[in-house]
Amino acid sequence: MKIESIHVGKPKAFQGDILSSIEKSLVQGSIRLNHENLVGDQQSDLTVHGGVDKAVYAYPQQHYAYWQQRVGLFRRQRIALPENPQGALGENLCLSGCDEKNILIGDTFQCGTVILQVTQPRQPCWKLGHKFEQKKLPQWMVMTGYTGWYLRVLEEGEIAAGMALEKIASGCSQWTVSRCNDLFYARGLRRADLESILQCDTLSKVWHDDFSNRLTYLNKK
Repeated sequence: MKIESIHVGKPKAFQGDILSSIEKSLVQGSIRLNHENLVGDQQSDLTVHGGVDKAVYAYPQQHYAYWQQRVGLFRRQRIALPENPQGALGENLCLSGCDEKNILIGDTFQCGTVILQVTQPRQPCWKLGHKFEQKKLPQWMVMTGYTGWYLRVLEEGEIAAGMALEKIASGCSQWTVSRCNDLFYARGLRRADLESILQCDTLSKVWHDDFSNRLTYLNKK
């Protein structure tokens, strides 16, 4: 797995008084990665973004081709990505050699002196749809599972495009990012799956609490 590009952004006016950091700029050279974000990057709405469990957002490079495919009667792209799409979806790291089906919650990677750990899938919000003038985009991301994932920073340091991410510890053996997505958006409650995912202590606190609440509800029925 390799870092193809790195992107950072600060809050900017997005819609009326609403701020967003979805617009990212390409980083040239190395950049410092701290426990809560990359230097030069800042989350806008800390109620749903940021914090140590969502310090870095990673997205697989291979998914851009899917979003650029021409479909429908008029053969239009699903969304109008720029010519160089890396960073367009708000990602900090564009990665090659991985996807949601082969990355586990809790997988831990070393990149130079930096150590990163997978915590949860991304929950796509309305801002993505607004940016690309396609309200269904968040729904499509959930449906395809092409959400990318968040990482916590266990060890700070410098990273740069072109560096490899070497897995140094495997995460929760049954819980890929893809399967975690499936459970989160499942229509019904699945006791065995909820009990299993709650054994994954590397899962982000927000998603752990959500699954715990679902299991509590199920146990009261």
